[in-house]
Amino acid sequence: MRSGVAALLATLILLSARPAGAAGHCDADRIAVTVLGSGGPELDDGRASSGYLFELDGVARILIDAGSGTALNFERAGARFESLAAILLTHLHVDHSVDLPSFVKAAYFSERERDLPVLGPPGNAGVPALDAWLRTLFAAPDGAYRYLSEYLDPEAAAAFKLRPHVVDLPLPETVDGPHRTYRHRLDGLALTATRVHHGPIPALAWRIEVAGCAVVFSGDTSNRLHGLDALARGADLLIAHNAVPEGAAGSARALHMPPSEIGRIAQDGDVGRLLLSHRMQRTLGREAETVAAIRRHYPGPVAFAEDGARYPLR
Repeated sequence: MRSGVAALLATLILLSARPAGAAGHCDADRIAVTVLGSGGPELDDGRASSGYLFELDGVARILIDAGSGTALNFERAGARFESLAAILLTHLHVDHSVDLPSFVKAAYFSERERDLPVLGPPGNAGVPALDAWLRTLFAAPDGAYRYLSEYLDPEAAAAFKLRPHVVDLPLPETVDGPHRTYRHRLDGLALTATRVHHGPIPALAWRIEVAGCAVVFSGDTSNRLHGLDALARGADLLIAHNAVPEGAAGSARALHMPPSEIGRIAQDGDVGRLLLSHRMQRTLGREAETVAAIRRHYPGPVAFAEDGARYPLR
C-alpha cells in the first residue's frame, strides 16, 4: 500500500474543480472509484497490479480487472463480494486477471447467493477467449482449480455460478472504423465496451454509466486505432493507463499510449477529469513530465492513482 499522505494528496488533486463546458447533470455524490491496484506486472514498483471498484451510494458494484494484490486490497477497502453486480475484465494478461481464482475461492465464505456475470474479451491464437479461460481455470475434470468447478458447472449445487459472457467485438482495421460497441444494462448500471488495440492481445475498454455520470476505464491500449476516443467522450472520469513515458518507442509503444495521447483523448472528448494508473518504473518519478505532455492538450484536473485510494466524483 502507498502512504496515506500520498493517497490523500491524489484524492485532493482529483477533487479540484471540473473544467467549464463538461456535462453538469452527473449526481456525482453517489459515485466513487477505489483503486485496488495502480501498478503493472513488475515486482519492484511497490504496487498491486491493475484493479478497480466502481461504487454506487457507498457500495461496491463492479470489479474491473483482478491483477495480483487486488483481492487483498478489496478486503482492505471493506468491500463485500455479495454486492458485486458483475466483474469486467479488460484483457487476460496476468497483471489484470490472476487474482480471479482468489476471489472465487473467497466467495465460499461470503453471503453471495445470486449468479455473477463475468464479462471479458474474445480470444485469438495467443490467448483464449474469456469463457475458455474460465474453463481452463475451473472446469472439471482438467481445470487448474477444478476443485472449484461447482462455480462454473450449471448442474452443481454452489450458492451461485459464474456466468461468463464473451464480448466478441472485432478490432477495426483503420482509425476510421467502424468501431463497434457492446451495451448491456445490469442492476440499473449501463455497461458499454469497445475493442481497443493492445498489440496482439484482445482487449476491451469499459464505460459505466449511472445517475447521469460516466466513468471510463481504458485498460491497456496503444490507442493506435483510436478505439478509446468515442467511448471516453463526455466521461466525468477517465482512468487511463500511464505505462509508458512520452517518446516511448518499440514494443512498449506498441502496447501502451503515451501521455500526449491521453491528453488528446481527454480534450477531444470533453472529459471531466483524468486519473492515471498502471504506473510502472519507466513512468514513476516522471510525473511532472507526464503532466506537461498532457497539458499540451488538456487543461483539466489530473491525478496519479495510488493503491487503496478512493476517488469520489465530487
